[in-house]
This record gives sequence, C-alpha cells and structure tokens, in this order.
Amino acid sequence: MGQVYGFIIGWNRILSLTVGTACIARAWSYTFDSLTGNHISRGLEGTFSLYMPYYLAKYPDFFALGLVLLLMGLLVLGVHVLPQVNKVFMGINISVLSFIIVSGFIKGDLHNWKLTEQDYPLNTSESNDIYSLGPLGSGGFVPFGLDGILRGAALCFYMFIGFDSIVTTGEKAQNPQRSIPIGIVVSVLICFVAYFGVSAALTLMVPYYQIHPDSPFLQAFLHVGWGPARYAVAVGILCALSSSLLNTMFAMSWLIYTMAEDGLLFRFLAQINARTRTHIKVIMISGVLAGVLALLFHFSDLMDLMSLRSLLANLVVDFSVLVLRYHSDQNLSKNQKTEEESEMELVVKERSLDPVPEANISRNLKSLWFPASTIPTQTSGQIVYGCAIVLVVLLTILSLILYRWPSQVFSGDPVLTTVAVLLLLLITGVTAIIWRQPQDPTALHFRVPALPFLPLVSIFVNIYLMVHMTTWTWVLFGIWMGIGFVIYFGYGIRHKLEENTEQHTGLHLPNDGQRHP
Repeated sequence: MGQVYGFIIGWNRILSLTVGTACIARAWSYTFDSLTGNHISRGLEGTFSLYMPYYLAKYPDFFALGLVLLLMGLLVLGVHVLPQVNKVFMGINISVLSFIIVSGFIKGDLHNWKLTEQDYPLNTSESNDIYSLGPLGSGGFVPFGLDGILRGAALCFYMFIGFDSIVTTGEKAQNPQRSIPIGIVVSVLICFVAYFGVSAALTLMVPYYQIHPDSPFLQAFLHVGWGPARYAVAVGILCALSSSLLNTMFAMSWLIYTMAEDGLLFRFLAQINARTRTHIKVIMISGVLAGVLALLFHFSDLMDLMSLRSLLANLVVDFSVLVLRYHSDQNLSKNQKTEEESEMELVVKERSLDPVPEANISRNLKSLWFPASTIPTQTSGQIVYGCAIVLVVLLTILSLILYRWPSQVFSGDPVLTTVAVLLLLLITGVTAIIWRQPQDPTALHFRVPALPFLPLVSIFVNIYLMVHMTTWTWVLFGIWMGIGFVIYFGYGIRHKLEENTEQHTGLHLPNDGQRHP
C-alpha cells in the first residue's frame, strides 16, 4: 500500500501500545485502591481535584505513574517476562474470567435485565454503596436504545486489538498461510466469548446503573454478598495486569526501535546500550509518555482514544484488502504478462487511430463497466483505488447524517431522506464499478470472501462507530496524528528516500571486476 500507509499504521500502533500501557497502569491502580477501601483515590482527589482542569482526570494518579516508572526501570536493566511466567499468568487470567462468569450466572438476577424506572428510586434509598448511581435510561434489556448499543460498541472496540502479534510470529509457524488466519479467527472468537460472558455476568449481578466505573468486578462481589471472593479475583486481576503491562511496554519500545532503525523515526532511537543490550532511550521516552498519560488522563478517555485508533486501523486494513485484491500483481506468469501486454498494445494502437479525443473519453468510460482485461491491470487498479476513496468519502457523509439526524432520516424528512437515498444510489453505483473490475487470480489458503461488499460493510461499520466518539477523543487523536505527520514529512520521508536511494545505488553499481551473467 505504500510507505505513508505503513507509517500511519505504525504510528497508530505506537499510540495503541502507549495508551494501552497507561490504561493497564490505571486499572492496576484502581484494583489495588479498591482493596484498600478507596483510601488512595479519596486522599488524592481531596488534595488535587480543585487544581485539575475539567478535561483531565479528577486527580493525578501518582500510583499508576510510579508503577510505569518502576517497570520502565526493569526494562532498562534488561528484565523480560519469561514465556513460562506468561503462561502461568494467562492461566490465572482465564481462571479469574471463568470464575466471574460462573459466579454471575449463580448469583445473578434476571430482574436486572428487566429493570424499570420504579426500581431506580428504590435502589437509591436502599443503596449503601460508596459510589454514585449512573444514569437510568429507559429501563429494560436495552435501556439506552440502539444509540447506546452503538456507543458501547465503539467504546469497547479496544478488545479487538493485539491480534497483530499473531502475525509477527508467522516466521515461527510451519504453515503460516493456514495457521495465521485460523489463529486470528479463533482468538477473535475467544475474546468475544470472554467479554460477552463477563459483561452478561456483571449486569446480572449488579443493576447496570450501579456498576462501579473503576473497579466493577470487586464491587460486584460485595454487592452479591461474596466479599471474600473479591480478594481472590483482585489477586488474579493484578497478576494478569502486571504481565500484560510489562509485555506491552516491551512491545512499545521494540516497535519504536524498529521504525527508527527503518528511518521513519529519529535514528538516535535505534541505539542499543552495549552493556544491557536494551533500547534505553526508547524505553525511557515511551515510558515517561505512558506514565504522564496514566498520571493525568481519566481511564475512560484513554479507552476512547485506543478504541478510535483501533477503528481507524481496521478501516485502513479494510481499504487495503479492497484495493490490493484488484491490484495488478507484479509476479504474474509469463503467459499472463504476454496477454496483458498484447491487450495494452492493442488499446494503444486503437487510441492512436482515434481522430477525436471524445473517443478516448468514451473508451475510458466504457472500461469502467467493461474492462479490457480479465486480469488486473494498472488502469483497473487505479479505477478501484479512486472508487474506494470515493466510497470512503460517501460513507463518511452518510454516517454523519445517520448519526446527527437518525429520526429525521427514517421519518421521511424530505431533505435528509433525499440526501441519504442519493448517497445510497451513488454508493451502489461506485460499488458496482469496483465489482466489474478483474480480481487478482493468485491462489491463497485464505481469501476474504464476498468482495467488494464485505470490506465495504466493514468500512461503513468502522466509520459509523468512529463518528460516535466524543469531540475530546477526536481532539487528542488529531494532536497525535499531527505530531506524527510532522515527524514523517519533516524527517521520516526524507531519510527513508535517502536510504532507498543508497540501496538502489548499491544494487545497480557493482564493484569493479564483479561479473554478471
């Protein structure tokens, strides 16, 4: 897809790992604070809340900052989590999740999925919880309607991250073309089942408007009268978070080092300490950044930012799958090349005989529906690329209309409904043009089915969820991307081009006396 797309994915991956580190540190702090009876958060909030701006957290979480700095020091010294330790922590994590799910179905109450507005004042008068009640909504199983479901899906999209680590281990797989797709699909299903089960158990144990925003599971066991069980759950959560935090910080430093070594980021970030054999500068810079985020930003703001990044990354992947399937392959067989070249030569000869340019325009328009070749060409690839960009723009406009004025569109507002119908017609027409173009015939063990429709549906879902994110989240994400583009266009693209030029010169200017066949 090109260097720009690669930098965007890499830069957003750095954001995901940095924010993920801050989120895990915050979650560790919340869990530990809950075990102490929230004394840490109460003391910090009472001391610093008056000095914190409204767009930051209520209090600076020095505990989360100290945790990040401590693990940063361990990484600088070359400490890594052994695979055996990771397996133990993963086993603890799965055991805790299974215990929460089973406990929820044992101690849960189906009435919590059928709550009414009359239950709210009753719980308000009987509640002795230390936290305030959340919004009620309209009650029932879907208290906040379809908008609440979409908003929740956008916020919880962070759970579908980390699967790229399966791809990075492809060199160790015996049959990566088969095992990697299977591993990703199975991992996605496992994560879905885990999150679905935990969410169902939590909402059965506690009314949804009484769920604690910072440590929901520990407070849920208090709510159902299983107070001692929360200590076992807390220990399991802290073990899992500790392993995840150290691994995330290591992956973050390694990614920055790799991009710096490739020339996309500053070269000094690729330096390795001779004594500890670690990336000290990268670890310290990334660790301090993650620590500051954990110190100042609220957990929900960090999760929103990570969800937005994940949605954008999936959008780019969907776009890439759509474009590359119709892209001309550089490794075609000789017979296919001969066929394509002969067809292109025929087209050139025909164009040279055209007396007027209108014929060229007519032929170009005809190629939109009747391509000249049965295999992808440069022209058909450009057509798909341009149509894909147009579709992203049209789907963005449609998503904004459906998000801002959904009731007016479906109630038959003459202006908005007409605009939505016209957009759907344009989207259908452009999709049909892509569908008519030839696809890459290369045989693969796994190919995304139902092109171009499945990637377009995924692009629409990603865009529609992205427009549900808050303005503050978009501001933070815009600042991050702005910094990234300044680094790329001010430093990365120039040094990458210089590196490519040196490699090109080295390949085509051999030493004296070197013989070539």
